[in-house]
Amino acid sequence: MRTALIYRGENDYWIAECPSLHGCISQGKSKEEAITNIKQAIEGYILALNDDNLPIPEENFDAMLAAI
Repeated sequence: MRTALIYRGENDYWIAECPSLHGCISQGKSKEEAITNIKQAIEGYILALNDDNLPIPEENFDAMLAAI
């Protein structure tokens, strides 16, 4: 399991990011599509790390939302 941040981006697309996997980002036309797409991106990211014999970053599930 991974933390994913989902927010509205440009052109009414939803952006999904996995903070514990640097650069792991996706999008979708709906929140649901963005969630499906980030799940696939996370799986692909972890497979690529495994293929390259690189360590998989730990997930700490520590996130905060702040309106500034």
